[in-house]
Amino acid sequence: MTDHDPSKPGKAGPDRRTILQTIGAAGIATATNWPTQSKADMTPTQTTVSPGFAVDAKLTINGRPYSATIDPRTTLLDFLREHVHLTGTKKGCDHGQCGACTVHVDGRRVNSCLTFAAALTGREVTTIEGLGEPGNLHPMQAAFVEHDGYQCGYCTSGQIMSAVALMKEPCGPSDADVRELMSGNICRCGAYQNIVAAIQQVRQGT
Repeated sequence: MTDHDPSKPGKAGPDRRTILQTIGAAGIATATNWPTQSKADMTPTQTTVSPGFAVDAKLTINGRPYSATIDPRTTLLDFLREHVHLTGTKKGCDHGQCGACTVHVDGRRVNSCLTFAAALTGREVTTIEGLGEPGNLHPMQAAFVEHDGYQCGYCTSGQIMSAVALMKEPCGPSDADVRELMSGNICRCGAYQNIVAAIQQVRQGT
């Protein structure tokens, strides 16, 4: 089999250079037309979705209503980070195994990377940004600071969100009981002992 000569008549299709130029142009167009938005303006970014496939998502996040037309495959994690610009919720494994993306939906903890945003229409979502703020920390946040319950900090928001949810769940009194209920949250730095100490302090009201 011989190579096709694009200079000869009867050319079957575009050559490799033309294809690459087209792909490159499309990529540049996508980058230059990407919606920009100030973080101070907490309104969702509109996403371009193929006609007939877009869905409307209307969520209440940290007490504020948000709505957007999105790809139905958009996860709650990506909706929070890319549309609402609440980046405290972290993307770790993106497979529901590390817990870094933990948020509350109607007061219960969920892995936002495994939850479709559009499926939460009408639901209440709480992220780490809605838990407390500098100068007015949630007791769990304050306890994590006091007990050095974090090192690199990447997993911390998910750890705290799970810990706050744990306060409303059936849990025995021992450290082992706390570890069991927090087993879905992984800390690569290994700050587990300090995390348990922080949770137990809040549970005991000390």
